[in-house]
Amino acid sequence: MSTDHQRYSTENQADALASYAALHGMEIVATYADEGKSGLNIGGRESLKQLIDDIDSRRADFEALLVYDVSRWGRFQDADESAFYEYQCRRAGVRVIYCAEQFENDGTPVATIVKSVKRAMAGEYSRELSSKVFAGQCRLIELGYRQGGPAGIGLRRVLVDERGESKGVLRRGEQKSLQTDRVILVPGPPDEADLVRRIYRLFIITGMTEAAISLLLNSEGVVTDLDRPWTRAAVHQVLTNEKYIGNNVFNRVSFKLKQKRVANPPEKWVRAEGVFEPIVPHDDFLRARQIILARSRRFSDQELLDQLQRLLERHGAISGLIIDERADMPSSSAYRSRFGSLLRAYQLIGYRPSRDYRYLQINKRLRELHPEVLAEIHAGIAGTGGVTSCDENTGLVTINGELTVSVAIARCHETSGGAYRWRFAFDNLLLPDITVAVRMGGGNVRPLDYFLFPSLDLEGGRIRVAEQNSLSIDAYRFDDLSELFELAVRIPFARAA
Repeated sequence: MSTDHQRYSTENQADALASYAALHGMEIVATYADEGKSGLNIGGRESLKQLIDDIDSRRADFEALLVYDVSRWGRFQDADESAFYEYQCRRAGVRVIYCAEQFENDGTPVATIVKSVKRAMAGEYSRELSSKVFAGQCRLIELGYRQGGPAGIGLRRVLVDERGESKGVLRRGEQKSLQTDRVILVPGPPDEADLVRRIYRLFIITGMTEAAISLLLNSEGVVTDLDRPWTRAAVHQVLTNEKYIGNNVFNRVSFKLKQKRVANPPEKWVRAEGVFEPIVPHDDFLRARQIILARSRRFSDQELLDQLQRLLERHGAISGLIIDERADMPSSSAYRSRFGSLLRAYQLIGYRPSRDYRYLQINKRLRELHPEVLAEIHAGIAGTGGVTSCDENTGLVTINGELTVSVAIARCHETSGGAYRWRFAFDNLLLPDITVAVRMGGGNVRPLDYFLFPSLDLEGGRIRVAEQNSLSIDAYRFDDLSELFELAVRIPFARAA
């Protein structure tokens, strides 16, 4: 129900429903009201959700549902949504009666057409209202008034009346009570303003990154305006928000009609410059912006490699850690994203790390192999007439609803003497009935063989395997998974006996 104080006030609607019930000899046994909630979607409409759930689950002890008018389901942008909720009621045997409408909701073509039109009109009302509200907000921004949101560290919200005279500082969570009042931003306590200016100095003079600044502030026990530790994002917000130089900026992010949150391009921002008292020098803000823009611009592949080459010449060796420590370079993740891996980027500039990084490629192959083994198990069990299911979070496979199987894969290690060794680490928390232990062949390209270990023999959680082992281990070794598939075959009781 709306909080409008006229036709759609909660009291007026309740009176209209009660009058209709009394006139038609009905007794109201339950009321579902979402007071002050947006009707754009069902999110936050707990009473509507409860109503639908009560009706769907057949817990509802009523035969008819009284609704003020068609728009009370919601002003959904998809008109079919309110039609769907009404259909759920009818399907459960609950009649829907619109008390303030001029038509009978009797399922006739006329009633169906009128309801469709009114549902579309309800959505259109929200669209028109959204446009009017947005235009009003833009006008207030241009006049220098704050539109929602916390002030942020170093600033405070002040309530002013229609003559522009101060009515006091608004604390967090407080809102204006009169429609003619407005909100502006003013500098906060001196210690907070000094902290903001210090963040700018650390960034543009000492060259510290946002992450380094957050670590420094946290080490000193300094907290944000929310009494929380500083994060890179919190520092970045201070360095990029124009409110600190007195500008009022609106519509950077829009969430119109609660459909989709959109980050708008700068040309769509609504800006009023110099309407608040600044706490950061304008030149400092511009210098910080230039540093951030230069750091975030998109480099070509050759430019990335040239920077990596210069870093190598300066240090003599490079790593992901060395790259990330340089504030004037793209991050190591940028190189991984552009070239597939850091190793590939190293190869392109002719650099070979002293450490053997082949294990990265091996681990990548093992991660790729795990779903391949699961797929082979599913296909093999299905081929014998069995049924499988898989827990997406744990990878645990259930066969015929009775037997659980997990998969563990071990890399092949070569000793200094040329012998092969494998180390298995099992997740005992999964409690599988059988663990399929895959032993990789030399080079770790493809599986060598398989062990089918029952849970009783895996109490320790770890097993070291050599090329030749005792019977207690090699008794479970198989060249393929056919033995596992045989376990899923159903046989008659007589044959089993």
